[in-house]
Formats: sequence, C-alpha cells, structure tokens
Amino acid sequence: MASTETQVLDEVIVASRRRLMTIGGGALGTLFLGSAKGNAQTALTDTDYLNFALNLEYLEAEFYTLAIFGRTLSAKGIGTGAGTSTTGGGTITVKPSGYASCMVAFSDVSIHNFFYEVAAEEQRHVTFLRGALGAAAVAEPNIDLYNSFNAAAAAAGIGPAFDPFADEISFLLGSYIFEDVGVTAYHGAAGLLTSATNLGAAAAILAVEAYHAGNIRRLLFKLDQANPDLGIAATTDKISKLRETLDGTGNDDVGLGTSDVNLNTPTPGFQASRIVNADSNSIAFSRTTQQVLNIVYASKTGVKGGFFPSGLNGNIA
Repeated sequence: MASTETQVLDEVIVASRRRLMTIGGGALGTLFLGSAKGNAQTALTDTDYLNFALNLEYLEAEFYTLAIFGRTLSAKGIGTGAGTSTTGGGTITVKPSGYASCMVAFSDVSIHNFFYEVAAEEQRHVTFLRGALGAAAVAEPNIDLYNSFNAAAAAAGIGPAFDPFADEISFLLGSYIFEDVGVTAYHGAAGLLTSATNLGAAAAILAVEAYHAGNIRRLLFKLDQANPDLGIAATTDKISKLRETLDGTGNDDVGLGTSDVNLNTPTPGFQASRIVNADSNSIAFSRTTQQVLNIVYASKTGVKGGFFPSGLNGNIA
C-alpha cells in the first residue's frame, strides 16, 4: 500500500511532468518534490540528482579503491573537491590500522581481477559525473567505512563487528550492501530527470551497477552452495532485511537462496537459484532518494550518520 509520502510524491511528479510538457523540459528543468515530511516544497534539478548520484559513487569508489590499492581516491589522483578542484574532499574513516591495511588478500585470482575492474569502473563513474557537472560538482563528503559496518552488522544480527576488508568473502558481503542500493537508487532517480541526455547517462551507469551487483550476487551464491556451513546466503538475507527495514518498505529486497519450481508438473520438482534482486514480475526494485538516504545513513528517519557521518553534500541530503 502506498504511504502518504509516496502518494504525495506521485501527485507532484505527475504535475511537474505536465508542466514540463508546456515548457519543453530543458536540460535542467525544475522538478518540485515534497520533502520527506511533506513540508514546504523544494525545487530540485537534474544537477541535484546527478550530485546525489555522485555522492554515492564517491562511497563506492573509495570502498573498492581501498580494497584493491590500499589508497584513497585523492591519493590515486582522482578529483574529490568541489567543482573542478582536485583536492578538498572529506575524510575517509577506516580501521585504526590505516588505509594500507584495507587491501584485501583475495584467495581467488579471478575474484581479485573482477574487483580490480569494479574499482576502475567506479573511479570512472566519479570522474564522468564530475565532468558532466563541471563547476556544479559537489565535493566528496566525509565517509565512514569502519564504524558504519560495525553498526550495520549489529543491526542486521550478523555479529557485534564486521570488517569488509578482512578477507574475500567479507569483502563480497560488503560489496553486496552497496551495489544493490546503487541499482535501486539509479532506477528511482531515472524518472525524475528532465534531460534525455542525463537520463541516458543515468541508465548507462545503472546498467554497469547492475552488472556489478549481479556478479557479486552470483559469486556469493556459488560460494554458499560450495560451503553451506558458512551461512553466506543467510547473511545476505539479513542484510536485505535490514535494508528494507531502513527504507520503510519491508518488501523490496531479496536475499540469496533457492526456490522450488514446477516444470510441467503439478508439484514442484526442481530448484532454481534466487540470485536476481527483483519483484514478482522480475522488475528491478526502485527506491526514492529518501529511502536511499535512510539506508546509507542507517536511519529510518534519515538522520545523518552511517556511511556518511556528516551527511551527503548537495541539496539532497
């Protein structure tokens, strides 16, 4: 059932699209969206949505860059400042042993190579969005990749602490948290963009994020099938339940596992994998910006914290 917030959002989006039809919908055409609490309306543009995406890309890029190189984006020479400034980004909090200790000791070379590719692609997403935004690009916010994971582990019921950089499986589970959220965030924002060019770019990034998410989910499923005693699928289910609890839906996230299926028989006789994170119509889930904020802030009410202790930079924060 739609909430009051989503009903208001739907009504406003319809009204804004009608308005855009009368003015031609410029590249940075304004959308009027109600706030999370239904208070005074705030004017948001494509620039705001692209900066929202840039904040999330900063988070993902830092996570993968640290795991592969033991260095931050800034140390790798990737711009993180406001506008075109290469410096001036926020602080990156990791475990006390420092950035170099975040390099993951992968046991499978193919998994290491895959994440090397992911790190490079997330870095390019940052560079691409910063280039598209130009002087309007927001600086990288403060990012926490230590306390945030410990708190999430406790909230999900998977332990008092969690180090995603500890080993290969831990890193896959940490990646599982980010990539699914990225897919739903881009899906949710796509319908709010007014420029066809920006929509095309967002759809293209979404496709790559979906490739990442699908591969991560497949790798975890394969490891779970080979090592059932490790409880990998059960852990992904707990992570998914935490995400859907934080976003307030309770039903827009699917953990890994198997399902009994029929094949020309009245009773189930086969098992199918449950890897793809989609609804009953096999449609990818979508989240509003507020729902995404609730997850990355680790707060049902969107109070700043979690992976972004000082909040996101920009008008969607």
